[in-house]
Amino acid sequence: MENQLAKSTEEQTFQYQDSLPSLPVPSLEDSLKKYLEAVKPFANKEEYKKTKEIVQKFQDGIGRKLHQKLLERAKGKRNWLEEWWLNCAYLDVRLPSQLNVNFAGPAPYIEHYWPPKEGTQLERGSINLWHNLNYWQLLRKEKVPVDKSENSPLDMNQFRMLFSTCRIPGITRDSVISYFRTESEGRSPTHIAVLCRGRVFVFDIIHEGCLITPPEIYRQLTYIHRKCHSEPDGPGIAALTSEERTQWAKAREYLISLDPDNLTMLEKIQSSLLVYSIEDSSPHVTPEDYSQVTTMTLTGDPTVRWGDKSYNLISFSNGVFGCNCDHAPFDGMVMVNISHYINEKVFENEGRWKGSEKVRDISLPEELVFTVDDKILNDINQAKAQFLKQASDLQIVVYPFTSFGKNLTKKKLLHPDTFIQLALQLAYYRLYGRPGSCYETATTRCFYHGRTETMRSCTIEALRWCQSMQDPSTGLLERQQKMLQAFAKHNKMMKDFSAGKGFDRHLLGLLLIAKEEGLPVPELFTDPLFSKSGGGGNFVLSTSLTGYFKIQGVAVPMVHNGYGFFYHIRDDRFVVACSAWKSCPETDAEKLVLLVFQAFHDMMQLMNTAHL
Repeated sequence: MENQLAKSTEEQTFQYQDSLPSLPVPSLEDSLKKYLEAVKPFANKEEYKKTKEIVQKFQDGIGRKLHQKLLERAKGKRNWLEEWWLNCAYLDVRLPSQLNVNFAGPAPYIEHYWPPKEGTQLERGSINLWHNLNYWQLLRKEKVPVDKSENSPLDMNQFRMLFSTCRIPGITRDSVISYFRTESEGRSPTHIAVLCRGRVFVFDIIHEGCLITPPEIYRQLTYIHRKCHSEPDGPGIAALTSEERTQWAKAREYLISLDPDNLTMLEKIQSSLLVYSIEDSSPHVTPEDYSQVTTMTLTGDPTVRWGDKSYNLISFSNGVFGCNCDHAPFDGMVMVNISHYINEKVFENEGRWKGSEKVRDISLPEELVFTVDDKILNDINQAKAQFLKQASDLQIVVYPFTSFGKNLTKKKLLHPDTFIQLALQLAYYRLYGRPGSCYETATTRCFYHGRTETMRSCTIEALRWCQSMQDPSTGLLERQQKMLQAFAKHNKMMKDFSAGKGFDRHLLGLLLIAKEEGLPVPELFTDPLFSKSGGGGNFVLSTSLTGYFKIQGVAVPMVHNGYGFFYHIRDDRFVVACSAWKSCPETDAEKLVLLVFQAFHDMMQLMNTAHL
């Protein structure tokens, strides 16, 4: 009886899904007022006056009609944005998604029991995989704790997309398919795919009703590794997933037409729990410099990544790990959650397996040998060349700032996330002499199937503070006051936007309604100030907090002359990852990061001296 009671009171991962509130539609007046505030830093008096007139005209005219239609749409849906966002942010995009859309990052085990060391790849890999499989079991049993915000449950739907989920290329629009089921829903696939030297293998992770152990996984990985290192490389079918989407869709159709077995094998990869990538390279990494390994997780060998897979677990030759994930089915926090879980487990067990060394009689991995011809081999070579060319243009730096971290900012009553965002604004302003339009991710997971909202960090308050920092005639006290005003504005916006009171997704909804109705694009969206302030995916700073654990991620910039800027916050340090394109003469990721670190010092100094 006691056991039953304990069971019934234990929260289940997906138990609150049906009771979460629907995503609200903000009021038109509110959204337009916020939009006008957001464009202010980028406009002179004349431009601002013109935009204000355009906004007023929109509010009184077509905007009102579109808003009514949006309210109608929202009535029948618990999340009016979900399908639109998935399509227009991800599935309709034709750019090669593996490099341009996916996010990736290194594992932090190097900071404790698994520093880089040759000869450890397979042993560590088997332990790492086993912890991943345990998390998969927890998720199937719905025992992964529900994320909360101030005691309110957050939407957990994205966690369903972590395993056995894959994007399928389409000629004009991709789709996402998930084979994952909880135990109460029925059967879920129980195999993983392993990619090594252009070849593909699969093996089951359940034997006689229970998970296979690290020594058993080790035997499977060793078999694959030996085979691939003593025989010729495979064709590298996986490289096709790094191609432009329509090209890949056509190549996939052609591949299936060559032999129906090719489809069966594609489906095995799509439905696999995850793809385990065995890399031959040994990237440099230390706790002080994660740049090379982070770059490799995003730009490594395309023949051992399935770019469409929601989870590629990457294993490097020196026993270092990382991941590469399709962004369509979920946002970074899902990966942060599982990565933190595994990091804790590796640490708790001192990086070792402490159980039985016994290996049961398990069938060997099965190789998936695709039927290919010269056309497919040519497509693969073309895909590899295209990928490696763009990958070589990417600059990524990942450094820790170690002078202080969350503890000190909290002590000064400054929110650490806002602290970093404002430092970035100051760094950009010092580098370019102008404000940088900035996208920061706000989460709307307190709503049903909520994902993200745009938080525009470059406020007029932030700009005024940056100007005061660069004006020698401004006193310390005034600089501090302006900084605290910028903090207050940012904090309030983050609170509002996470509560469904943002405006960018609302404006997107209005634009999409106009398109669906076959109406002309309203002037609001063609006004130069719309894109100059970042609208339509034109933010020069694309940023996100990856959380308060030791997990770091990175993605490419949103625009060619911009930066990707991702960071996590620890008690004693801030770790920052910055990406830029080398072919853009104006951008330099390293320079920007060092200026951000300088801004950290200047801001703290301001707090220490201004009150004297």
